[in-house]
Amino acid sequence: MKILKSLLFLALLALPFKNLLAHALWIETPLNGKIGQAQQVNIFYGEYATQEKEAPAKWYSDVNQFSLWLIQPGKEKIRLEVKETQDGFTASFTPTVQGQYALSVVHEAKELGGTTKYEFSSYAMVNVGNVKAQTEVPNPLKTVFKSQKVYQKNQEVQFQVLLNNKAFVKGKVMIFSPEGWSKEYIADENGYITFTPIWKGFYLLEASNYEKVNGTHYGKTYDASWQGATSGIYIQ
Repeated sequence: MKILKSLLFLALLALPFKNLLAHALWIETPLNGKIGQAQQVNIFYGEYATQEKEAPAKWYSDVNQFSLWLIQPGKEKIRLEVKETQDGFTASFTPTVQGQYALSVVHEAKELGGTTKYEFSSYAMVNVGNVKAQTEVPNPLKTVFKSQKVYQKNQEVQFQVLLNNKAFVKGKVMIFSPEGWSKEYIADENGYITFTPIWKGFYLLEASNYEKVNGTHYGKTYDASWQGATSGIYIQ
């Protein structure tokens, strides 16, 4: 029995650190907003499937020092002030014109996970009035829908996975439902994934990318990088 336990311990040590760090950062905000009305934004870190939202002091490395950017229709992006809460952060902005607004976070953790560099990112869209054009999101890894809207349950939903604005062929995406169900999907040769939601509510999508690459980060050498990128869709 002692030998078995020792072998199991060694096997766990041999696992890539990316398998041991499963938490994600994500943004939640209503899909539709109104001119002149404050739009509340919440940022969380933890496990969406189990609604585990960690207190900011427990977030990995310096991830709790992220920057939240607002990309406004026809205007320069601005950094929003965030306030710490018991289970994350909150922010708000007030739309002044019609169009599509984007909220974006891209943060490389200061500490390495073993010899792996970690990047956490997320984005969310807000439609205000008549949306004539989609706002471009600068995040390097992302899941993109043809249109930002509330989708219907029991109907196919399709989106594309992009890495550096190119189709992420065979890219992996975990989809988490509001009921705790989750499943991993792999993008096709054009970066597309199709799934059928069977529950109403907010679904979280997490794309990930793991590469063997060498470099230095804050004076430390790494030999791999991991990117985790989230976005959400609403199902009715």
